[in-house]
Amino acid sequence: MARTAVITGASSGLGAEYARQLAARGTDLVLVARDKDALEMLARSIQDRWRVDVEVLTADLLARRTLEKVVRRLTDPDRPIDMLVNNAGFGLALEFERNDIEDEVRHLDLHIEVPMRLTHAVLEPMLRRGSGRIVNVASVAGFIPRSTYGACKGWLISFSRWANGRYAPRGVTVTAVCPGFTHTNFHERMGLAPGQEGVPDWMWLQARDVVSDSLRDIARGKAVSVPSLRYRLIVALIRFVPAGILAGVGTRGR
Repeated sequence: MARTAVITGASSGLGAEYARQLAARGTDLVLVARDKDALEMLARSIQDRWRVDVEVLTADLLARRTLEKVVRRLTDPDRPIDMLVNNAGFGLALEFERNDIEDEVRHLDLHIEVPMRLTHAVLEPMLRRGSGRIVNVASVAGFIPRSTYGACKGWLISFSRWANGRYAPRGVTVTAVCPGFTHTNFHERMGLAPGQEGVPDWMWLQARDVVSDSLRDIARGKAVSVPSLRYRLIVALIRFVPAGILAGVGTRGR
């Protein structure tokens, strides 16, 4: 696995779990998020347990000035990055017509423009070295009609498939990780308490399992990783489901 990884959205949820599992494999970390206190607390706990180097980089990825800080770190020739995990994101209500359009634009920027810019920044140094791994945290929602969230994640999946085919022969793999419903604080930040999703218990995954499954696929250089057998079966069946039914399924949960 990588010697040094940059993880965006690292202060909680899947980002923090990637940080812990990569550190357990001996990977040094650069943790990126807006919440400096949460990042520093996570960094201390990781350093105390696994004795790896952890750098905290506080940045609002939607602010061009602080986004440039991350770009500079990714392209620093004296401190090469072996893995980039594009994980930062947030959710919106599915009622596009009721959402504030500026919130929708920020949502689009964080899920598409930001990972595209960061991928572009790290890609050339990786190609020069002939090795590297880029991870785009997408979602099973990217395979179904699900408002702008599904559309953004669908872009990440399509881009990752193309980029992996293009750059894997040169040593740089690109993987879209597509979890289903996962127990993190993602839904709490949307104001939803446990049980408000309307999603059966069997559809929920644990963050540690999502990350461990995806890391195996990333190590194999897969273009798309769908953690858990149940969601791999769901994705396989989606192609046979009429669009109208899929649109109805896409209204479940948040």
